[in-house]
Amino acid sequence: MGLKADETIPLSFEELLNYLRSKTRVFMDIDDDQYYITHTDGYWRVQDCSKLNDKGRFTDCSELVTTLSEMAELPWRDGKSLHDLCDSATFYESIQEGWEK
Repeated sequence: MGLKADETIPLSFEELLNYLRSKTRVFMDIDDDQYYITHTDGYWRVQDCSKLNDKGRFTDCSELVTTLSEMAELPWRDGKSLHDLCDSATFYESIQEGWEK
């Protein structure tokens, strides 16, 4: 779980996929909702930043899938996928605690 950067990252859908292949995580705002897209423990997932589990971590709001292409097309927000939502989303870098930039 990272920290959300202040500056936005302008990403088209294809740029987002390339970014995730490289960085493996990004914050995404849609309307008033904030999500965290991440690859951890061998799975891609989308997490809801407004809901924390008992360990203080974001909770999953998508199914867990093994490939980025599955994640891109998986419906998880009102029947829409990352591909569907990308144009209306704002993206932010995930700054990893204790990691050098």
